[in-house]
Amino acid sequence: MLGVDVGAKRLGLALSDASGRLARPWQTIPAGPTPRASADAVAALIRQHSDELTGETAGLGRIVVGFPRRLNGDETDQSKICREFASALGMVTGLEVRLQDERLSSREAEALLARDERDWRERKKKIDAVAAAIILQDYLDHA
Repeated sequence: MLGVDVGAKRLGLALSDASGRLARPWQTIPAGPTPRASADAVAALIRQHSDELTGETAGLGRIVVGFPRRLNGDETDQSKICREFASALGMVTGLEVRLQDERLSSREAEALLARDERDWRERKKKIDAVAAAIILQDYLDHA
């Protein structure tokens, strides 16, 4: 499975292992100007790395996209963008796309990275992919 943390500037990507039990950060790419452009960029990356994404798993089976909500459960301004992105990504890849509550995933990612990486510039480069791994792991733990 592929996990995606959708941000205004960057998209964090994570992959699960073949067993579907563990998520790991994969990479961060720039977000496109529209949700569709971002979906096209992720689909192109999937095609570009198809060899390493197929292996034992026989390809990606599902994509999990982080869905932002406020602490009280209400949707945010970013929620609509994530919904549009997920819909477009499903269309361009032909894969099932699920939305996963991502409340506080970026803060959790920042806390995890701060333990090992003191330089905030280095943490900033990794935070989106780590947040995607947290989102995907949460999905895997509750699926």
